[in-house]
Amino acid sequence: MSAANRGKGHLTPYRGLPRNVVALGLVSLCADAAGDMIAPLLPVFVAGLAGGGPLALGWIEGVSDALSSLLKLVAGAWSDRLRRRKGLVVAGYVLAALARPLMALAGSAWHAGAVRALDRTGKGIRSSPRDALLAAAVEPARRGEAFGLHRAMDHAGAVIGPLVAVVLLAGFAFEVREVFWVATIPGALSVLVLVLWVRDEESVEDAPRSAEPLRPLPSPTLLRVLLPLALFTLGNASDLFIVLRAREALGAGSSLIALPLLWLALHVVKVASALHGGRWSDRFGPRALILAGWIVYAAIYGGLAFASDAWIVVALSIAYGTYHGLTEGAEKALVAELSLPSERGAAFGWYHLTLGVCALPASVAFGWIWQRFGSTHAFLVSAVLALLACALLVALRPAAKPAR
Repeated sequence: MSAANRGKGHLTPYRGLPRNVVALGLVSLCADAAGDMIAPLLPVFVAGLAGGGPLALGWIEGVSDALSSLLKLVAGAWSDRLRRRKGLVVAGYVLAALARPLMALAGSAWHAGAVRALDRTGKGIRSSPRDALLAAAVEPARRGEAFGLHRAMDHAGAVIGPLVAVVLLAGFAFEVREVFWVATIPGALSVLVLVLWVRDEESVEDAPRSAEPLRPLPSPTLLRVLLPLALFTLGNASDLFIVLRAREALGAGSSLIALPLLWLALHVVKVASALHGGRWSDRFGPRALILAGWIVYAAIYGGLAFASDAWIVVALSIAYGTYHGLTEGAEKALVAELSLPSERGAAFGWYHLTLGVCALPASVAFGWIWQRFGSTHAFLVSAVLALLACALLVALRPAAKPAR
């Protein structure tokens, strides 16, 4: 079957995707199962530690994401120079697998923050080289599909992780710290799958690789998507604040089991929407999907700002997963489209750096606004910034491909 025919929409979705796409999806599934055994319990866990609270959670998530994203730029550019990407991907997953269970030893908010930062360091090292491997594995007409499948499998791991946590907490009376220790197992499986099944390989576009040093700034074409993305991200605090909002609506005395179940349901929606979002990105264009996702985000955050009934807050928290499914694969497909194959690691590095640098003030500001003025103001500010980012994306129209 020719490359052209494989990219056409009449074929069975996701059929015939290369080995690296499927294997990297399995790696992310296992790694996220490990991470999301911890994540939905983290807001309550941090709140119970010395120095915990919404502002502490904002600092923990913001600093961790900023550190991660700086490393994504460095690792992406380094992988372009090395002409091999798998080694960095393996190193990142190994570090995260070693760091996650250490959360069980945390005795204060700053200790939990240090462990979270170590986990995010591993993510920073692996993400850009991994995304470049994915982009290299498929022809341009199926990039949205490949990234959509990867994000769906990533979110599937985030379904499995909370489900295991619920079983351990409710069925076997595990303590929260004991659940964190069990997260070692899927983390180790992610490394095993990566080492055995993923291969370093040349881009399907067979483009020459660049030996040029990292540019001080991304290309003007790439900036057309990074600028609106930066504005959007300034209002896009950690998803853990969604969990905290649900706990606020349910009441502090609500069952601890309810939070992993909410996290599980949220990621089921992320899986379903990512599977469709990736293919829609190939069909309608990634820019259109990004706009749709940001509008959904603004609507849901606006709803969370004013909702008073617990069931509405829970329903909106679960529906929030559609924003992820619409945008994640589309954003990466657009970055790949706007970058040369020889510089794709660095391009994904700039993309991730933009997310992380803006994530620090986003999470800290969100936590501060919440703690000072209440959750209504925090969610409303984020909704307004999302709408402003939509206007900027329309104005800049990042649709032109770079010269090849």
